[in-house]
Amino acid sequence: MKVHVDMEKCQHYGQCVFEADDVFSLGDDGKLVYKADVDDSRRSDVESAVDVCPMQAITVE
Repeated sequence: MKVHVDMEKCQHYGQCVFEADDVFSLGDDGKLVYKADVDDSRRSDVESAVDVCPMQAITVE
């Protein structure tokens, strides 16, 4: 599956990290880092990250 984060919307709150820390992380500079290509077996956790993002910056295809 493809994951995309709109970095214009993302405020780096890190809620997604709590849901899928193997996909999302905060870099040393506090900015979000994420994997764009993720195995479908992680879909449930990634969709949870989509749901908890306060800025609704994450989309999944």
